[in-house]
Amino acid sequence: MENQEIKLTKYSHGAGCGCKISPAVLSEILQSEDSGKVSFPNLLVGNEESDDAAVISLDGETAIVSTTDFFMPIVDDPFDFGAIAATNALSDIYAMGAKPLMAIAILGWPISKLPAAVASKVLEGGRSVCHKAGIPLAGGHSIDAPEPIFGLAVTGSIAVNQVKRNSTAKVGDRLYLTKPIGVGMVTTAEKKELADKADVLLAKTSMLKLNDIGALAAGWSEVHAMTDVTGFGLGGHLTEMCKGASFSAQLELDKIPCFGFVQKYIDLDCIPGGTHRNWDSYGNGIVITSDRDKLILADPQTSGGLLMAVDPNKTDLFERKMKEEGYSLVSFGEIIPKKDKIIYIN
Repeated sequence: MENQEIKLTKYSHGAGCGCKISPAVLSEILQSEDSGKVSFPNLLVGNEESDDAAVISLDGETAIVSTTDFFMPIVDDPFDFGAIAATNALSDIYAMGAKPLMAIAILGWPISKLPAAVASKVLEGGRSVCHKAGIPLAGGHSIDAPEPIFGLAVTGSIAVNQVKRNSTAKVGDRLYLTKPIGVGMVTTAEKKELADKADVLLAKTSMLKLNDIGALAAGWSEVHAMTDVTGFGLGGHLTEMCKGASFSAQLELDKIPCFGFVQKYIDLDCIPGGTHRNWDSYGNGIVITSDRDKLILADPQTSGGLLMAVDPNKTDLFERKMKEEGYSLVSFGEIIPKKDKIIYIN
């Protein structure tokens, strides 16, 4: 079997972060009678926070950040699959404001179905992104699995006083997103062989863009909270941000950054299964104006952008800094005092 004839997405039941367990089911899994009984004073962020990575203080000044992320193919090309998975895994480090130090690989491969040479290409893609981020891919672990799986476990570091949480937004903060929404739709369209090549290329370029702006934003006092938008969609990750801070959010749907092809794939009914699982998990906390709203808010992103809550008195400064880094951002909502629902759409 020649490598170019292989379509990796045909070997997986889910695609990218769209194969994540739904927020509601994950919450049930993480419940434990032993939760909270053992205290670790140096653990600044643990899994009870619904944050992007774990953070532990070494000496009160420097913290180590640790995360892992892996999934099944979202594109057919093995090198691109490895590169996107690695970019996505690194994003959790950047979302905390940290800088990555090293990564190790996580590989599951159906040896009887796919050649080892294809898995080697996946690893090459992952390694290329690690090198782009300035870190080594220093090892890993592999198993024979029924479906292709790849990702990274990443270790990073940050000054304790610069850690960016997803739960520290303040009332009045303006909301920004660094990448457009719609990856779930176009990759679903690709699986159905309905996607335009130009649209797929746009999505792939976005997924391969490192969220390293997060490490820079760690030093910006106007950024109060930060998280990355991945498999739970914008609605899910904003819900986590609001719950963590005990606030709500008001959004202007037409200002949410979306790819220009979104409506086309809505019309073609290219809606990921993850969209419906997401909405079933948190949709009862969102007030929408039409069904289209939920298709955008719950669209599962793979290697999506950073969601930032920014001091409303310093948005001009923030937007100027971001523009200097190549981002032209427009605020699409704000944090408001807690109301009956979590998110409200204008």
